[in-house]
Amino acid sequence: MIEIVAVIVRWVQLAANMILIGSSIFLVISIYNKAVVSTPWLIRLERLLPWIAGVLVIGLLALLAVSSSLATGVIGHAWQPSAWYEFLIKTRTGHIWMWREGFAILTLGIAFIIRNSHLNRAQWRYILCSIFAIVTLSLGSLGSHAAAEEMSVTSILPYTLHIVLAGAWFGALPAFLLIIFTKKKGQVSQKIDQLGIQTLKRFSIIALPIMLGIIATGVIVADRAVDTLYGALVATEYGWLLITKVILLIFILVIASRARSIWLPALSQGQDLIAMGTQNLRKWVRVEFVIAGVIILLATILANTIPAKHSLIEEWPYPFRFSIDATWEDPSVQTQVLLGASLFLFAVGIIIFGKIKKWALLRSIGVSGVVILSSFAVMLPPIAVQAYPETYRNTPVPFDSISIAKGAGYFAENCVVCHGPQGKGNGVLAKSFTKPPADLLTEPHTERHTAGDFFNWLSKGIPDTGMPGFEAKLDEEGRWDVVNYIHAMSRGYQARLMSPKVIPDDPSTGPPNFSYTAHDGSHGILQDFRYNKSVLLVLFSWPESRERLAQLRAQYYKVEEGGTEVLAVPMHSLNSESLAEITEEIPFPVVTQGAKEITQSYILYRRTLGRPDLLGEGAIPNHLEFLVDRFGYLRARWIPVADAGGWSNMRLLMKQIVQLKQEKEILPPPDDMVH
Repeated sequence: MIEIVAVIVRWVQLAANMILIGSSIFLVISIYNKAVVSTPWLIRLERLLPWIAGVLVIGLLALLAVSSSLATGVIGHAWQPSAWYEFLIKTRTGHIWMWREGFAILTLGIAFIIRNSHLNRAQWRYILCSIFAIVTLSLGSLGSHAAAEEMSVTSILPYTLHIVLAGAWFGALPAFLLIIFTKKKGQVSQKIDQLGIQTLKRFSIIALPIMLGIIATGVIVADRAVDTLYGALVATEYGWLLITKVILLIFILVIASRARSIWLPALSQGQDLIAMGTQNLRKWVRVEFVIAGVIILLATILANTIPAKHSLIEEWPYPFRFSIDATWEDPSVQTQVLLGASLFLFAVGIIIFGKIKKWALLRSIGVSGVVILSSFAVMLPPIAVQAYPETYRNTPVPFDSISIAKGAGYFAENCVVCHGPQGKGNGVLAKSFTKPPADLLTEPHTERHTAGDFFNWLSKGIPDTGMPGFEAKLDEEGRWDVVNYIHAMSRGYQARLMSPKVIPDDPSTGPPNFSYTAHDGSHGILQDFRYNKSVLLVLFSWPESRERLAQLRAQYYKVEEGGTEVLAVPMHSLNSESLAEITEEIPFPVVTQGAKEITQSYILYRRTLGRPDLLGEGAIPNHLEFLVDRFGYLRARWIPVADAGGWSNMRLLMKQIVQLKQEKEILPPPDDMVH
């Protein structure tokens, strides 16, 4: 019950805040003509402002009450001031609320001044009221999903602009209706009627860029909320709410277009056209206002719903999904998609042509609608691929060295006979199948299919291919381990373009995370270094790497000054004597626990263009080094047997380290899970 009350409270205070913004802006553009100041609609609007501001102030108080209750889970805290105080003092949302309430009170004060200054109206008062209302609304964006993910101007600004522009549009509709109904009741002279019409037309001019701004910022906000998980649009609460909001917005755009192009111009024509324009405006602007109110309600619910990209799709409800990545290599798919896109653009052209030729609304919608549906019929079937209930399921097992090492063992036990020791689909039984097993190494299957797809195949098998299911043989975690191993294999092969030189400003490969304990007692995970230091990960063999370790020991202070930590990982087990010899006076950690799993994971990144290593079980180098930047991306690699010289030239290594130290954050850190 408290959740329903919270939705209503958020909706009411948001709507009041937006109406204050829109009404104030409407008054600003109205007062340019001094003859307007005595019009009944303006007087009524000024009288309404304190009431609306009062609703905002009280609504925010109610919001504080329900927020306190929701934060603690105790319904009784909704009417306990002591709980309110705790919420205000101890939460960021509480701090934001105090600023919002303060500016709401200032807005209420200026609203009273406007109401009591009807004999001495001044545009600056309306401007000040709109500024206070805008600040009150904008402060709320500091508690949005965008702010929760990243407290930065680039993250928050699109959302802030979106709600402020929405307020300028939605909030002006009551003033719009006041003018229309005042005209209908016949309480003003013809001159003042014309002034009202001029005001409506003036607002209509700025309404177009405002709506374009709403759409543009809305696309940005929605894109960030969905990210690349477009399937969530039709499988999550957030997605369906967003789709409903967009559909309602389309209805509003149709109404606004008719009002701007037909009904408003009719108010300056003959009596019959004036009557028609007035009647339609009265009817449809009211409908627009109601629909807009529903959109604001949906926006309120969306703001407190888990974004689509974070939603859990435990069971995909459809037997198919659309995927460009999985189908685009087929030339016929490219042709059909481009043809469908051309038809869609043709439909847009029909809409524009119909508007120029002043087609009837139903005719324009009917013709363009048929072409749009035809474009979808041509474009969508070719990019449809089979999907499964698990397709969008999030893996519960992180992409780390422990999981990959386990997955490698399961793969060796169950998959090698068909897929081969390196996953190329060339196992000893491969030729016995009508359709050869998939090449999991060199073909981009992990790019074309989701982790959930692989999990389904590992669980239930693939019909008519000979691929069995392992649901009875491997537990759920074991199957996810194999999925992680397959992803690591594929990423390792794709990283064969990597060299000892960092490609500037081009992070792309997320390496496996790992945990470790070192000889000096230090311990942690790779992610501990994020936003702090880069990591030079040295996989070494003993005694073959003796000279290189001595070089790193001598130059360690330079590496450390470059903001980089060295982690040395033995590729094979060390006896106590060897470990003591290696660690004597060594200034950087030598991993003693976790080394086996780290090695098994990172040797998958051993392939280069010159040494693709595709035959047999593969040739494992006895020394590899990786450079991971402070944002968590694998940026460079040196394999002595493949790259002569390389980082044995410490100047070259230091150049790469300096390059990474100078770079700013380009992408968020890589995800901990595969998708």
